[in-house]
Amino acid sequence: MSQLLADFATALISGAVKVVDLSAPLGPNTPILYLPPEIGKNTPALKVHEISHYDKNGPFWAWNWFELGEHTGTHFDAPVHWISGKDHADGTTDRIPVKNFVAPVCVIDRSKEASENHDYLLTADSVRDWEKQHGAIEAGSWVLLRTDWYKRNGSSDTFLNADASGPHSPGPTAEAIQYLLSKNIIGWGSETIGTDAGSAAGMTPPFPAHHLVHQSNRYGLASLCNLDLLPPKGAILIAAPLKFVNGTGSPIRALALVP
Repeated sequence: MSQLLADFATALISGAVKVVDLSAPLGPNTPILYLPPEIGKNTPALKVHEISHYDKNGPFWAWNWFELGEHTGTHFDAPVHWISGKDHADGTTDRIPVKNFVAPVCVIDRSKEASENHDYLLTADSVRDWEKQHGAIEAGSWVLLRTDWYKRNGSSDTFLNADASGPHSPGPTAEAIQYLLSKNIIGWGSETIGTDAGSAAGMTPPFPAHHLVHQSNRYGLASLCNLDLLPPKGAILIAAPLKFVNGTGSPIRALALVP
């Protein structure tokens, strides 16, 4: 076993294994999810407050404090984030077993479909088609939907992509999520601002990725980047939230280990 880790360290140093950053920059301009007032209250944009910057407030150091929502930028959704997962004893960010933060990852590429249809929905049949090409999705894997939507992340308008009829962004159907959960995945992730499609409020159940994934005590990842740098299979995902006490989620620095 020690040789296994030694070989892994050698692969990292040599570049045989690359570390890919899957996170968007986090700052005051990070796009924030907008909820209509009749649905709920919105999280504020991130605010950074300077404490000192090598000055009279701290002559030898610079540091800041900040205000941000748990579900801001590239972030992790814990089961208690959704009402369907509220009763899981290990469903908060400080109670989730740490082994669940490191897992194999499957990347379903539907970037072409999403570019042609911003309301694209991943179906269970589409997942089965992916499996025919790349092999079965193994238990304990993350499943991520690649749409290249992260390339719109520089602007809230293009990232949220909303008009008078509501937001338009790709995501999964309830049937797709149910199928993936039947494979005993560890979690579901996307490049959009949340783990559901823009049209998810009108689905059954509403926001099926949130409802079904967290009901099953599984996890979500949102606002991921650079999924186009990952293979369909063979990479390892590291997605560890901050250990917020009773946290419903957390911004993260998601990383992938890619051969």
